Amino acid sequence: MAASDVTVGVIFLAQIFVGSLGNSSLLLHFLVLDFTGGRVRHTDLILKHLTVANLLTLLCRGVPQTVAALGMKVFLSDLECKLLFYVHRVGRSVSIGSTCLLSSFQAITISPGDSRWAALKEKALRYMCSSTRLNWILYGLLNVMFPVVMTGNWSHRNITCLKDFGYCSAARHDTTTDSLFAALLSFPDAVCVGLMLWSSSSMVYILHRHKQRMQHVHKVRSPKSSPEPPKPSSSW
Repeated sequence: MAASDVTVGVIFLAQIFVGSLGNSSLLLHFLVLDFTGGRVRHTDLILKHLTVANLLTLLCRGVPQTVAALGMKVFLSDLECKLLFYVHRVGRSVSIGSTCLLSSFQAITISPGDSRWAALKEKALRYMCSSTRLNWILYGLLNVMFPVVMTGNWSHRNITCLKDFGYCSAARHDTTTDSLFAALLSFPDAVCVGLMLWSSSSMVYILHRHKQRMQHVHKVRSPKSSPEPPKPSSSW
């Protein structure tokens, strides 16, 4: 085994350990709050789904990729390869979608009462639970093609044109089909990234305006400096 493969495997293993530890701790914190009846914020529901999606992505992609980097190429069956790759893709997509929901909800929440987004505050709270569920369903259906094209490295099923991922392989099709498939998978991610950019820019703008208003109020309320009274002359 080459030293570079061992180095890559150790780096992957460290990332899996740190990422899994952080997300597991955060998920455990939310579960403790649920069982103890602690104070729960509105965004905690989205964060729960985000931590679960991150854990699925780390484990289903990081573990087999680490094993493959350490030199073991053929260790997954055809069914295991399909299942792991599908769960990884769903977890990755849900992670992006949950981050988009979180940033959009935060932007709507901090919007001032006289803005056009003020009417969405109550609706955002009402539809938060259904939005997180729809996120899983949508990406679960969108990535259903991956179990069809994925196959284990030991079971190529007479497929000559394959794309090797190290521990799994994917059947290649014609250029038009591959391009349409890539566009279909990339479109929701592009929409989420666009919404995240919009919400982040909106939050920066709202906070900047709030800071300017507070500075103006502070200047108006601060007492004006009065001139220093003259010193009394000393009498002899």
